[in-house]
Amino acid sequence: MFVDQVSVYVKAGDGGNGLVAYRREKYVPKGGPAGGDGGNGGDVIFKVDEGLNTLMDFRYNRHFKAKRGENGMSKGQHGKNAEPLIVPVPPGTTVIDEDTDQVIADLTTHDQEAIIVKGGRGGRGNTRFASPRNPAPDFAENGEPGQERNIKVELKLIADVGLVGFPSVGKSTFLSVVSAARPKIADYHFTTLAPNLGVVETGDQRSFVLADLPGLIEGAHEGVGLGHQFLRHVERTRVIIHVIDMAGTEGRDPYEDYVKINQELKEYDAKLMDRPQVIAANKMDMPGAEENLADFKKQLGEDVSVYPISALTKEGLRDILFAVADLLDTIPKFAPKLEETEEKVVYRYEKEDKGFKITRDDDGAFVLSGIKIEKLFKMTDFNRDEAVQRFARQLRTMGVDEELRERGAEDGDTIRLLDFEFEFVE
Repeated sequence: MFVDQVSVYVKAGDGGNGLVAYRREKYVPKGGPAGGDGGNGGDVIFKVDEGLNTLMDFRYNRHFKAKRGENGMSKGQHGKNAEPLIVPVPPGTTVIDEDTDQVIADLTTHDQEAIIVKGGRGGRGNTRFASPRNPAPDFAENGEPGQERNIKVELKLIADVGLVGFPSVGKSTFLSVVSAARPKIADYHFTTLAPNLGVVETGDQRSFVLADLPGLIEGAHEGVGLGHQFLRHVERTRVIIHVIDMAGTEGRDPYEDYVKINQELKEYDAKLMDRPQVIAANKMDMPGAEENLADFKKQLGEDVSVYPISALTKEGLRDILFAVADLLDTIPKFAPKLEETEEKVVYRYEKEDKGFKITRDDDGAFVLSGIKIEKLFKMTDFNRDEAVQRFARQLRTMGVDEELRERGAEDGDTIRLLDFEFEFVE
């Protein structure tokens, strides 16, 4: 089964907790703190494996979680950092954050890597908090939570050449006779339900990858028919072979077919019209094909190469394959950006985020939220009084106490943070 789009949850490893420990050596009075730091959590890394050509593995595993770092140890020993979780993906994979629609990574070359979510920092042991005022601190940090996000993973096939055209014009037959690929072929629309790839070898030892994409129809860029699901795969191709039923076996006009398909490509992405396009005038063994080809060339009036072929009888295939190979020799391996954009970057002053937000629940309780304050909360060990006092000082420094008073908080009011409740104390 061909899978080219999936939604996945990824979670990096949390950092290990720091340790509270003290030196207890026979001849060292007042030994002092000796708690080590926790290890860092593992990242989740996507790595390109050119042996893959589908996102099938993601179909059965939608959750990827890296391991947490090891906790700190006594005698100031650092906990072990967790190994990253490496997830193999096929070349042409794009990773998008589902919440922001931002592209996180675009992976195209073998062994290319991208960190999708970063592991949390290990919590500091009590050794790190020693000071002249507090030479033997009785607290340590918990590990920082690892990043987590819901992502959309899309595959855009990296083929050198893409076959486009209406359903039943002979794309699959063309692929089957020029390569070792064996796509399903039948005389009804949408026989091809998924892109097929084949390696084509020309007579002079050159080769290229050819993708047969399911038939486009009018309105495909808006989601009509099957073709819209696979239009993204055309983006990566360096040359487009436009297959046209020159015999008009289904009563359609070849030139109109040509115009409509190009319109669909343009509506999907205008840059596709800059790709070199070769026309394969197929089914030339059928009656009326020669007359239609003459009319087609008159109407075309463009500088586009037209090659009369018959995928069934294999007539004309050698010429078109040599022409495509010659074209590929003149184009870089991965299509560069086709045009330079004239975008200007405007830097604007943005007020620094204060790190927290205060709202009220229906029962009158004040609710604290925000990435920064929640991270501080998770990294605090509430079983130790010194750690709780430090957390209270951090909130005061951030301005939480002051804003709560402005909002009308009084002694004894309930304050919620995540699943926990506190009392406001003046």
